[in-house]
Amino acid sequence: MNAPRKLRSNFPRGSYLWAVRNAQWQAMGIPESDAEKPKIAVVNSSSELAACYSHLDQVAQQVKEAIRAAGGVPFEIRTAAPSDFVTGAGGRGAYMLAARDLVTNDIEVAVEGAQLDGMVCLTSCDKTVPGQLMAAARLNVPTILVPCGYQASGEYKGHHNDIEEVFIHSMHAQVGGATSVEEVVEMSRTAIRTPGVCSGLGTANTMHIVCEALGMALPGSAPVAALSDKMFADARAAGERIVQMVWDDLKPRDIMTAGAFANAVRAVLSIGGSLNAVKHLQAVATEGGTGVDVYGLFEQLGPVTPVLSGLRPIGEHLIEEFEAAGGCRALMKQLLPLLDAQARTVTGGTVADNLREARVADDEVIRPIERPVAPRPAIVLLRGNLAPDGALTKPGIVERKVRRFSGPAICFDTSDAAVAAIKDGTVRPGHVVVMRGAGACGGPAMGGGASRVVFAIDGAGLGEHVAMLTDGHLSGLVCKGLVVAEVAPESALGGPLALVRDGDTVTVDLDQRVVNLEVDEAELATRRQAWQPPTPMFDRGWLQIYRRNVGPLNQGAVLVKENGRP
Repeated sequence: MNAPRKLRSNFPRGSYLWAVRNAQWQAMGIPESDAEKPKIAVVNSSSELAACYSHLDQVAQQVKEAIRAAGGVPFEIRTAAPSDFVTGAGGRGAYMLAARDLVTNDIEVAVEGAQLDGMVCLTSCDKTVPGQLMAAARLNVPTILVPCGYQASGEYKGHHNDIEEVFIHSMHAQVGGATSVEEVVEMSRTAIRTPGVCSGLGTANTMHIVCEALGMALPGSAPVAALSDKMFADARAAGERIVQMVWDDLKPRDIMTAGAFANAVRAVLSIGGSLNAVKHLQAVATEGGTGVDVYGLFEQLGPVTPVLSGLRPIGEHLIEEFEAAGGCRALMKQLLPLLDAQARTVTGGTVADNLREARVADDEVIRPIERPVAPRPAIVLLRGNLAPDGALTKPGIVERKVRRFSGPAICFDTSDAAVAAIKDGTVRPGHVVVMRGAGACGGPAMGGGASRVVFAIDGAGLGEHVAMLTDGHLSGLVCKGLVVAEVAPESALGGPLALVRDGDTVTVDLDQRVVNLEVDEAELATRRQAWQPPTPMFDRGWLQIYRRNVGPLNQGAVLVKENGRP
């Protein structure tokens, strides 16, 4: 171990701060001899509301023991624990994304307020991962993230059954009747067999992989089965490593450089990961003051980054197969010619150092660059007069029959209205369904149920016959039809989507990467002048605070100074 340096958590013996803190710690059984050791936050989002978080106390215990053995003092702290399938019930789903920034602020209050020296963050469901990365970037104290694993799935009638299947078939039961309510009930009883995050390549597993690709998790730690021996071994290794990182003063901004963000973007593109990773990575870059344009990286690197693995929901391989093939480490080994190999990581070494001994156990699951699974990008960033700040679509890895769609718009301001119109046949083949008012401010927090509309379209058998545009976001498990999401600027702030009227021609072209409204500029200027902002939702509590202070998507939808919104 290197020679000790002055720690920010240490105060002069007998001073006010030393004395009152020592009194507190004596009552907790922490000896005075520990006062000079590195003090490490173990950031735990344990919760009994969802399987995603129900095992984290076990992980925290292992991490704390490892920190003590390495010469540090662990302090477990708690944060909000949002789970889309549970927390999404209230506030039209707005609490999900809004909780991401709450996690960041929870961490700041505890870690910065107590002047702790480092953090080990236990990552689980979708929003805790970026929330923890954002806090690491903001506070810039030595930090390691520990992926805490995916859940084991079950079977239904002899077929694989997971939370994605329950999600899809529950929507089919509501629209179209392809699945009965009784079948959905039976599927829900067998879909999840252990704690952990959704087993498909949704936002959670995508962001776990991002942690490693970004250099903020130990190599080889993502993805991992929850409660496996490997998960616990990785957790203990992180607890041991963080103490040395504190002595070395190895901080997140030393690791999360422009090259590291490019590596993470390449990783997401090469697996066709969740679209939500784009705004989450941008939020981390913004919090760290890096100046990195993550949306620009996806736009630039998307067409030249091969898709090397086809995991559910865009492909047929299971996350278990991806882990067995070598996981993120093997993926980065295949991508190595395209990566910034000199980017530093939490190991203290570089990406090249970490990959020197890496092996790909199955090159059908994680293919080499020269033999990709798809000829075109699985994630595409579009621009045009409807999305001057960008929009995202996920064509998947199956070659689409229709790559250019042009048709009359049919507009809705709520998901309920859109779903009702799909059910009663008002939405017909050839339509471009426009669902707006679901952006970061308008939703707020991108609540509003855009994913419901996608599954309603699919359940009605319209998936190949209509296109959809929304300023909302999609569940990381959504990969159906021609859907353009996160259209920016959002309609609630007067973005072009607010100006679309029923019958206007809208064109989406995947090859040209454009989304346009075929209305002349003079008419649009007239509409823009007549436009009035919608009445904002939620006038109290956390969602009001979020709505008033959230910034635009191209900054990651992070909380910024007061925007002067009502």
